[in-house]
Amino acid sequence: MRAWAVVSVGLFLAVGCAKQAPFPTQDTTPYNLEYGALPAPDFEGDNTLTVQGVQLGRMLFYEKRLSGDNSMSCASCHRQEHAFSDTAKFSIGIHGDPSHRQAMSAVNMLWNSNGYFWDGRAEKLRDQSLMPIQDPIEMDESLENVVEKLEQDTMYTNQFLRAFGTAQPSAHLISLALEQFMNTIVSYRSKYDQYLAGEATLTESEERGMDLYFEEYNPFFPEESGADCGHCHSGKNFDSPTYMNNGTDSLNTDLGRFTVTGDTADIGLMKTTTLRNIALTPPYMHDGIFTTLREVIDHYDHGLQNSSTLDQALAMTMGTGLMLSEQDKDDLEAFLNTLTDYELITDERYSSPF
Repeated sequence: MRAWAVVSVGLFLAVGCAKQAPFPTQDTTPYNLEYGALPAPDFEGDNTLTVQGVQLGRMLFYEKRLSGDNSMSCASCHRQEHAFSDTAKFSIGIHGDPSHRQAMSAVNMLWNSNGYFWDGRAEKLRDQSLMPIQDPIEMDESLENVVEKLEQDTMYTNQFLRAFGTAQPSAHLISLALEQFMNTIVSYRSKYDQYLAGEATLTESEERGMDLYFEEYNPFFPEESGADCGHCHSGKNFDSPTYMNNGTDSLNTDLGRFTVTGDTADIGLMKTTTLRNIALTPPYMHDGIFTTLREVIDHYDHGLQNSSTLDQALAMTMGTGLMLSEQDKDDLEAFLNTLTDYELITDERYSSPF
């Protein structure tokens, strides 16, 4: 009987030990970033992409416990189906109050080189990632409370260990993980990209719109004059490293970049954002003043408001407007629609892991 009891206990202990999950260890396997024909990105040297770091950032991006009442995550205002932006004019925070500016698309952040937010007040993406958490209008939570919530969850302590070699969450590591995940959200598979690769054909309207987009404004030869969109939204990412006053009257009430620099030459200047997936990200401008792409085109054609800091290239067009016909506007809008990356909005790599 005693021998049988000893064997039974031994078997029980063996089975019990076999069922225990192995203790996680740090895994520095590099993340394979895909970016198509976009230029090779520059990485922060102290935060290279790893599979586990990106996974932790993805978890945190969709984690509602980052907010004060556990009801809102980063993804609440940066929705994948809308190219990681918000279709509300102003995103609503946990207390039901609207934010001050329209939520920007969190796509192709690796090709951003001039700060974050409309006014560029965050130098790095990791800095930006923590600000909405602490904003009293948005997520209204302290970083100390966020850390406390996460350190009580074994799922997170294990993932911090895999990603960074420590089971202790911290605000700094949270910011690094969020930066890693957001840097992997890359849009590079639009119809226009396929066209450049010889894998798709533009319609006649889309091709005319493309010509108008890149053709410069020419008041002396109206038949040859274009919309000159590429002046401000250029390169493979259709953006610019500069801040500009684009002539909306709402800039009279929002000082823009000036609030960061204190330079009067920056009054009303805002970040020049990417036009990739622009059809998915209404409303438009920093305050969502325009609800459709046609309204945006009409604004640049004949709706500019003059001011001392209005971009000079735009100011040059005020005498005649862009001289666009209704067909021109249709064609230009058709081309802008080719910048939509439909694979981005369904890619499981960017979706909620929960």
